Amino acid sequence: MKFLLALAAVAVGAVVLNAQAPSTVTFVGHDKVVAALAKGGSLVTAPDLLVSGSHRVKPGQVEVHEKETDVLYITDGSATFVTGGQMVGGKNNRPGQWLGTDITGGQTHSLVKGDVVVGAAGPPPRVKEVPETV
Repeated sequence: MKFLLALAAVAVGAVVLNAQAPSTVTFVGHDKVVAALAKGGSLVTAPDLLVSGSHRVKPGQVEVHEKETDVLYITDGSATFVTGGQMVGGKNNRPGQWLGTDITGGQTHSLVKGDVVVGAAGPPPRVKEVPETV
């Protein structure tokens, strides 16, 4: 079963760079949403907001964002997701973001279709196990 992981605001998931909402309405057609969920890609880019879709075929890296809030909406499948704890092997890959290899401690969550996870800036999240695809 596919596990599609969407980072979005409107039924897809969002990485919010700060608390301001866009000042205009943006429409994203279903074809573009389906393509972003299948291959990954940006849906909406604004100075204070990034909405994208993605999927994985394996676990992801640990990510720590200094100012971004991740909103994950699970559209299909299941995965194991770890939040909190301490990042292992962290390296700064761009301003305000670090990538690591693992998390020690933290809480494990079993994600299934329909779940929403909101990860505030700071604590490290990670998609740890993916049974099939994300």
